[in-house]
Amino acid sequence: MRTDLALDLHDVQKTYSGGVQALRGVAMEVRRGEIFGLLGPNGAGKSTLVKILMTVISATHATGSMLGEPLGRKSTLARVGYLPEHHRFPEYLTGRQVVEFFGALSNVPRRERKRKAAELLDFVGMAQWAGTRVRQYSKGMRQRVGIAQALVNSPQLVLLDEPTDGVDPVGRRDIREMVHRLKQAGTTVVLNSHLLSELEMVCERVAILVKGKVAAQGTLDELTVGRQRCDVEVDVAGREDTLKTIAAQTPGATLAGGTFTFNSADPLPVQPLIDRLRGAGIVIRSIRSLRPSLEDLFMQAVTDPTSGKVLTPGAAQKGDATFEGIGKEAGR
Repeated sequence: MRTDLALDLHDVQKTYSGGVQALRGVAMEVRRGEIFGLLGPNGAGKSTLVKILMTVISATHATGSMLGEPLGRKSTLARVGYLPEHHRFPEYLTGRQVVEFFGALSNVPRRERKRKAAELLDFVGMAQWAGTRVRQYSKGMRQRVGIAQALVNSPQLVLLDEPTDGVDPVGRRDIREMVHRLKQAGTTVVLNSHLLSELEMVCERVAILVKGKVAAQGTLDELTVGRQRCDVEVDVAGREDTLKTIAAQTPGATLAGGTFTFNSADPLPVQPLIDRLRGAGIVIRSIRSLRPSLEDLFMQAVTDPTSGKVLTPGAAQKGDATFEGIGKEAGR
């Protein structure tokens, strides 16, 4: 088993009654100390995978390791923190009592869990409301307490299932900061979220699940190899003929309107173009290195290349469409 991986999964399968295949051989690697994003359309199997890792449900078949140990070991799970997607805390408890309760379930000694509860509620910005009952909390406040309880056992790996669900922009920013602080402390964080912009801001690597399989995984740079470009926008100002001549003299450049495009993020081929533009007195408005966003990658992964239609949840479980382009797993 690889000790540098927090999660090393192979051929994880889950078939529910009625023959619905939620997971169809998931293979995924999460490195220790990184922030890893898990994304996919509804019905792709994200929450099912997280629940299998936490032994909330059983896999039909699974091999692999968690924190260097075989999947499912109680001693390993004691080092894992978990925030379920649809958590429900007893509403008569205060925030402090919720964290202490889950600390007790994790066998954290009484004195330590009281100390940890105070520290963690301060960490998630809930110290002021530690003595307030859960029934009086907003959705965002409940999510913050949920993160606190997931950390009460000082985990090495934290699985956060939709941690920003129902949270306002300020709360989402705060949660991003919390996640970064966890990474700085050496904790591995796995985020399952449908908010792609959130994942793009915090995750070092991602895996895209489609129809119960990993369609792609890696860093954004790895997933966009061959799809990056550089655009040089200039002021046309009646110089169309000059621009056409410069485009013809510059290998790798195409001209559309007032924009030169290179199908590469390599800056070297751009330098001769800049020299020619300056030599001709052409005003350069901007130079931009561009690559597909996480949303672009996601939409490509969930779109049937034959029909051009986006998968529905039902199709994600039972359809037979294949996905190419980013289907090759990166960074393996």
